[in-house]
Amino acid sequence: MDHNEQQETTHKPVKRKEMTRRQFLSYTLGGAGAFMAGGAILPMIRFAVDPILQKKEKSGFVKVIEESKVTNEPTEVKFKIHQVDGWYESDPKLAAWIAKSDDGKIYALSPVCKHLGCMVSWSGEEAPNEYHCPCHGARYTKDGKNLKVAPKPLDEYEVKTENGWVYLGPIEPNSRV
Repeated sequence: MDHNEQQETTHKPVKRKEMTRRQFLSYTLGGAGAFMAGGAILPMIRFAVDPILQKKEKSGFVKVIEESKVTNEPTEVKFKIHQVDGWYESDPKLAAWIAKSDDGKIYALSPVCKHLGCMVSWSGEEAPNEYHCPCHGARYTKDGKNLKVAPKPLDEYEVKTENGWVYLGPIEPNSRV
């Protein structure tokens, strides 16, 4: 390249990249559309996430049976609790096996078998003086200790007695065995 050609290339005006009208319209309409879509989608996301963000209330105690009616022999007691799951409120029916231990303390066991979740019954022909699961033959002692098939003992309810009544609270792992 000689001196003249070099001067011509260095003194050429800088070519700027300008936005065309079509690009400007595309960017403007695209940005406005994204803003409007965000305005419609964000409330839906908030609606879906809101139950997760709310504080969980510790479940309360439910009055189930008079203290004088509880014996050493397990008795099945059915009761309802009120629960709120997100926006869905329900009153499911639950059950518990309530009895007195040898030292006179009242305890309540969950009737849900720890093998596959069937409901256990007390002292039938198959298992006298034991809890028995009809689904797969799991067996438990009076205290809920697993004897056969099930991997864990029956869960128990938190129990409190007040003014001659027995109240059941949340289910927790069995502390008796």
